[in-house]
Amino acid sequence: MKYGRKLAFAAITVAALSVAACSSGDTSGGTSDGSGSGDQPYIALVSKGFQHQFWQAVKQGAEEKAAELGVTVTFDGPASETEVDAQLQMLQTAIDKKPIAIGYASLDPKACIPLYDAAKAAGIPIVEFDAPCDSDYSQNLSATDSKVAGALAAEHMADLIGGSGEVAIVGHSQINSTGVERRDGFVDKIEADYPDIKIVDIQYGDGDHLKSADIAKAMIAAHPNLKGLYGTNEGSAIGVVNAATELGLEPGKLTIIGFDSGAAQINAIKSGLMAGAITQDPIGIGKSVVEAAFKASKGEKLDKFTDTGSFWYDSTNIDDPKIAAVLYQ
Repeated sequence: MKYGRKLAFAAITVAALSVAACSSGDTSGGTSDGSGSGDQPYIALVSKGFQHQFWQAVKQGAEEKAAELGVTVTFDGPASETEVDAQLQMLQTAIDKKPIAIGYASLDPKACIPLYDAAKAAGIPIVEFDAPCDSDYSQNLSATDSKVAGALAAEHMADLIGGSGEVAIVGHSQINSTGVERRDGFVDKIEADYPDIKIVDIQYGDGDHLKSADIAKAMIAAHPNLKGLYGTNEGSAIGVVNAATELGLEPGKLTIIGFDSGAAQINAIKSGLMAGAITQDPIGIGKSVVEAAFKASKGEKLDKFTDTGSFWYDSTNIDDPKIAAVLYQ
């Protein structure tokens, strides 16, 4: 869909988007001079969504850093991570309100380019979190190195299944960078270092629990010798766990590895349904993007990329204070 058509569609759904924006936890509007509802400077954050606990943790970190810096932040995101049109309209709205800076997590790296140009023309700096836009205007990206994280998941999968057998991937996106890189990091590591492991299928459930569960059940039925399944985000991973539960598989019969954390994955690991997962540091991402936005608003030069890290957790280390600090539920 062309960008012009996207905005036309989005304009038709302004009322619906307003409801979504309120649901996302937006706590303050901006004014035309870049201030918030009071006298504090105003930073607008537009995320990929808000339905997963990951985004709530990012929001928490953003608000904590904003309070420390004496600024106001808003946090908007579409109802699901497939709603590119809605996200673009939220970015347009943020530009129209003229904050001192914008933080953006891109769902579609191409569709956002014209709006980045509009922000540049308006003199509003943009920094990014979690996933970038294919524009050179952004001053910084605060995110996990997703290819490194995907490779870490592959190493643990290989170890858990004894270095051989069939595995499959339930991805959450083949468009945005996190989905692509978490997949590619896993695939590249398996192909490079584990010749006796075969990736028999890769499909995409858009991070939706139900869709991901249906995909996982179909994979399990099609590949009776399947040893492992890797879900590339919170929704994908819980979909895989739900599939195993619905099929009545005994814990440990299928090695399930997830990505992100949240209460459902933590409980699945503690019960033995999931072998382990990769967690990011979402609170750290939220803090980092607000700090970068604040510095960008003052014209400070920033590094292009801030790696906020990735960590393996399972039943053996889930209560370790260092791991507990980067889990969210």
